[in-house]
Amino acid sequence: MSDLESGMVTIIKVFHKYSGHKCKLKKTELKELINNEMNHFIMKICENDTLDELFADLDQNGDLEIDFKEFITLISMVTSAFTLKKI
Repeated sequence: MSDLESGMVTIIKVFHKYSGHKCKLKKTELKELINNEMNHFIMKICENDTLDELFADLDQNGDLEIDFKEFITLISMVTSAFTLKKI
């Protein structure tokens, strides 16, 4: 696999690690995923207000869960923010 394909597989595996078989993240699962898996790109979420705001922005269909499509929105926003920085 190419580096890009490997990265895509990793994103899918991490999503399933936190969402389980239901393939949707609840608010607490999203917080745990961000704090454990994205701590070099996003500051740890400690405030419930911050989590509530992020969750509301991502939950496009209003079902109070984050599906994979909504999760990819977060990944693309964070990745875009770092495209100008040298990693």
